[in-house]
Amino acid sequence: MHLIVETRGAFVAKHQGRLRVEQGKQRLAEVPIMHLEQVLIVSNGVGLSSDVVRVCCEEGIPIHFLNGNTGDDYGTLFPSALSGMALTKRAQLRAYEDARGVQLAHAFTSGKIQSQANMLRYAAKYRKDADPELHAALMQAATEVLDPLPALGRIGARPGPIDEGIRAALMGGEGRAAARYWQAVAQLIPAELGWPGRETQGATDRFNQALNYGYAVLRSQVRVALLLAGLEPNAGFLHADRPGKPSLTLDLIEEFRQAVVDRTLIGQVNRGFAIGHDEDGRLDAASRKRIAEKVLERMESTEPYEGKRQPLRHILQCQARHIATFVRGERAEYTPFVMGW
Repeated sequence: MHLIVETRGAFVAKHQGRLRVEQGKQRLAEVPIMHLEQVLIVSNGVGLSSDVVRVCCEEGIPIHFLNGNTGDDYGTLFPSALSGMALTKRAQLRAYEDARGVQLAHAFTSGKIQSQANMLRYAAKYRKDADPELHAALMQAATEVLDPLPALGRIGARPGPIDEGIRAALMGGEGRAAARYWQAVAQLIPAELGWPGRETQGATDRFNQALNYGYAVLRSQVRVALLLAGLEPNAGFLHADRPGKPSLTLDLIEEFRQAVVDRTLIGQVNRGFAIGHDEDGRLDAASRKRIAEKVLERMESTEPYEGKRQPLRHILQCQARHIATFVRGERAEYTPFVMGW
């Protein structure tokens, strides 16, 4: 069970084994703590009692904070014991200085590209009879998205530590694949949304804002998976380290963007989900809540993984643990997750 608080001025309190959300004298929600997996605060001006913080830490329930205007996830409260796995963190930092760092950066990139191709194939298979022309275009695009992989494979096989040249080459290949992917995705977005193509920060159109918000929700899930695996979310390989930038979180999220967010939101808008704006041109509260709910719901759906279908939430946690065992030398190689189609 997930508690999503999207109302400005709401207050979250503990009451007899439950978390209660109120605004003034109005009760907005109430959930039993024993069934609660996480709390998402997706609005500004929300209050929490210290009892809520304490019980969530004691029960291992993360509290995620997303900016109510931009959707950026700016923090997570989690039990302090999760930050105590020193051996894994030391191994993670050492891996940056040898070939393991290059191998991980390549895996994150290649996994994302393969998932982009499979996302297009997934969309195409449902249009084979209804729209053969679109089916053919999507299948062709899926093939073209994979074009950078051979060159990236040669980069991933290089010995020695990762450097800016290697990172730039990997990012360049990822960028070429992404440009082709989003060009194809444009054919799947309803015309009435007026989608201008992929935009990240500062996007003003509804679908890009929805994507950015969905990625923010997913980012909070990736961060916790890394923490549970004993890793440092801010020390990555593909993404450069910057103050306040969760670079390993941004690395691992690449494997899950298409399976969790793109598939979910493309499906939603094609089923008639009307993304709403407030008076400032940002996503309204109802849209933010629905996006968060649908992304978290998708995390419980299954995908093929290691020989059987498993929930995406479990797959994400396994991938984080695989990073940890790889950097500790307990796993010979790291294989990225690739969504099925």
